[in-house]
Amino acid sequence: MNEHGLSHRLAQVGAEVPEGARLADIGSDHAYLPVALMLAGKIDYAVAGEVVKGPFASACKQVAKNGLAEKVVVRLADGLDAVVAEDAIDTVTIAGMGGTLITSILEKGRQGQRLRGDERLILQPNVGERNVRQWLQDNHYQIVAEHILEENDKIYEIIVGMPQPPQQPLSYSEKELFFGPFLGVEKNPIFIKKWQREQKNRLRVLDQLQQAENPPREKIAEIRQQLAWIEEVLP
Repeated sequence: MNEHGLSHRLAQVGAEVPEGARLADIGSDHAYLPVALMLAGKIDYAVAGEVVKGPFASACKQVAKNGLAEKVVVRLADGLDAVVAEDAIDTVTIAGMGGTLITSILEKGRQGQRLRGDERLILQPNVGERNVRQWLQDNHYQIVAEHILEENDKIYEIIVGMPQPPQQPLSYSEKELFFGPFLGVEKNPIFIKKWQREQKNRLRVLDQLQQAENPPREKIAEIRQQLAWIEEVLP
C-alpha cells in the first residue's frame, strides 16, 4: 500500500469523503489516505494527526515526498487535538482502531470543542462497531451509510455519520446497533460470513460461561439474546 494504491479498506473509507472536503485523518499512520485523496484532486485541505512519533515522521516524509506540505498538514497530537479552528474541518476519518478507542477520541474531541458536531464522520473500527453506533446516536449523528468488506482474511465495517438535528432525534433499535441499520438489511455475503464466525465464537463463550463455578447470569442472558438475533439474520 502507498499513496497511489490504497488498500481496499482505506479506498472505501476514501470513497465516502466528499469532493472538496477539508479533512482530518486521525491516526493517519503514513498519511496514505489524505495524500492519495489530495493527489486525486478530491480534497482541498487535510490534517494528518498522529500520536506516535514513528508514524508521525513517516507521514511527514510521505507528504514532503509528494510536494504537498502546503495542503496536507501533519501534526503530532493526541486524537482530535490535532485539529484547530482555523483548519475549518468538515470531514473526519478515523480508521484501523478499536471501537472503544474511536469513541473515546470522538468524546474527548467533543468535550474539548475540537469536534463541533457538524462534521461528516467516517469511522472504521476493527472491533466494537456497536460502541461506535451508540456514540453516534447519543451525540445526534444519523448513520447515513455502512460498508462491510474483507481484506487479508479480516472483515471490516465502515460507518458514516452525519449530524441529525436535536429536535429530530433518531433512535436505533438494539438489533440495529448490533448489526448496523444498513448492513442488517442488506445482508451481503461478507456480512453472512462475519456473523457465522461470530455465532461460533459466542457459542463457545456461552459453553465456557455455563461451565463456570458461578455462571454469570446477566452475561449468559446477553449472549443468548445475541445468538437469537444472529439466528434470525443467517440464511
